[in-house]
Amino acid sequence: MVKPSCLVKPVSVTRIAGRYLAHQEGLPKLPVPPLQQTCERYLAALTPIVDPEELNHTRKLLEEFQKPGGVGERLQKGLEQRGKKMENWLSDWWLQTAYLDYRMPVVVHSSPGVVLPRMEFSDRQGQMRYAAKLIAGVLDFKSMIDNETLPVEYLGGKPLCMNQYYQVLSSCRIPGTKRDTVVNYTLDKRPPTHITVVHNFQFFVLDVYNSDGTPLTVDQIYIQLEKIWNSSLQTNKEPIGILTSNHRNSWGKAYDNLIKDKTNQESVRAIQKSIFTVCLDAPMPHASDDMYRTRAGVQMLHGGGSRWNSGNRWFDKTLQFIIGEDGTCGLIYEHAPAEGPPIVSLIDHVVEYMKKSEMVRTPMVPLRMPQKLHFNITPEIKMDIEEAKQNMNIMVHDLDMKVSVFSHFGKDFPKSQKMSPDAFIQMALQLAYYRIHKRCCPTYESASLRMFRLGRTDTIRSMSIDSDKFVKAMDDPAKHNIEKVALLDKAVKAHRAYADMAIRGQAIDRHLLGLKLQAIEDLAALPEIFMDTSYAVALHFNLSTSQVPAKTNCVMCFGPVVSDGYGVCYNPMDTHINFAVSAFNSCQDTNAARLAQALEDALLDIKTLLEQTPKAKL
Repeated sequence: MVKPSCLVKPVSVTRIAGRYLAHQEGLPKLPVPPLQQTCERYLAALTPIVDPEELNHTRKLLEEFQKPGGVGERLQKGLEQRGKKMENWLSDWWLQTAYLDYRMPVVVHSSPGVVLPRMEFSDRQGQMRYAAKLIAGVLDFKSMIDNETLPVEYLGGKPLCMNQYYQVLSSCRIPGTKRDTVVNYTLDKRPPTHITVVHNFQFFVLDVYNSDGTPLTVDQIYIQLEKIWNSSLQTNKEPIGILTSNHRNSWGKAYDNLIKDKTNQESVRAIQKSIFTVCLDAPMPHASDDMYRTRAGVQMLHGGGSRWNSGNRWFDKTLQFIIGEDGTCGLIYEHAPAEGPPIVSLIDHVVEYMKKSEMVRTPMVPLRMPQKLHFNITPEIKMDIEEAKQNMNIMVHDLDMKVSVFSHFGKDFPKSQKMSPDAFIQMALQLAYYRIHKRCCPTYESASLRMFRLGRTDTIRSMSIDSDKFVKAMDDPAKHNIEKVALLDKAVKAHRAYADMAIRGQAIDRHLLGLKLQAIEDLAALPEIFMDTSYAVALHFNLSTSQVPAKTNCVMCFGPVVSDGYGVCYNPMDTHINFAVSAFNSCQDTNAARLAQALEDALLDIKTLLEQTPKAKL
């Protein structure tokens, strides 16, 4: 969230039975915020985004909703009861509504990608060597999860829920015609010992443990990857994996049809059960150095289209590492089981691991040939593949992406001004959006709820009454610098206060969602506040943003959440900031490169403003 979580090293590295469980049970439960507090904060959030007449109408609806003995009180009691009964009153509902019930493709619309620093290799030996080391690094991280020796993370001195780490490996999403499910094989009697490797659209099972339970060495993995490569040289295979990129209802139907065949069912099951997937990608068309990061970003998000690497994936798989022959590396993850920070912790660990030289002597045991997964493709499945290809190519053409490095300063400058770097960047983003669109918009920034058992996220509403005042004053020649700085300072402090409130479970968005879902569960009439125009406006996030800090010089990217919006993800390093901005080409009003440029200008203009204004007693 605001600060990267500090890692506390465990005292011993032997398994402490039940250490994870004891830690989890010590965490507080997610609170249900007071009803009146949420209603007041909701009105404050609406003030800068809806017109006064609409606001007045909503105010009346909220007064009605809060009447003693009224609908609000009844739903609030229901939520509080649910909070007592369950480990977390929100997490199941959130998993369903935010992910499993969502019917748009996971590609672009849900799954984030991560671009890792470009590698220097330019041939397949380099690609294989890197892939082998990466696989060994992930298995090293997995051993910490399995032994329950994963260092507990802290935020603001409070321990965080570690549950998401137990959800990302050996798990997979399964499509349904109305809603999806997630399976996790970690706790099986015989947990999976294989990963899947995909090359030229062909899937392989690669066992990564010896019969005695020790992981294969880097050299052994390399030898196995060579075998896979040499037995998948044909480039004319049907891209079965592209089916996973389709609209969820269509894929759900195609899936039921696909697994009627026993061979197909066994192949699909092997992919679903695998610890994770490695995609050995073909090289992409050459891009100039300044365009390289952007091209890498889209390769991680969607693979570049059906004639490039989009079929070289199983998008339902929680974790897929992507290693291109041309040195483009990164990953994509399916969002249902986890948020960005646990994924980034895993990346940081793997990147550090890969820097170490290999000391392990490789046993001279001959290894079994990795098993190729076969698919029987009927004319009907062939048609489903063609449909998925077409839909994928439409998505590829529609995604407008800009990945950039802001090199003028990083966290260092805001800190020198005693400002939260995250709040500073968010205010620059508000200014950039306002300059382009001449208005402010509802803004979503994810806040971690991991201080609570099974906590996921809530929303920091970065666009506030205070940010609105600041951005309108910034370019107003009638306003003096000293006043602009005072407004900026106030807006930054307001953002910081909202962020602190959100991570303590006191934000409004998940509470409002809970009240709405409680009404649906009670089979009661939906309260009018949820059918009000203001509610729809408040949830139309033209800016969907996330700070995902990492030690590694990487950047996460994701698509916009509304058709006329932007997705903005950033990793603030000490002296630079990595940004990924996305938009849709089908919207005339949005342009990713323009927002990225406006953001760079806004950051520099705010820095200039602060440097030119004498430090007054604010």
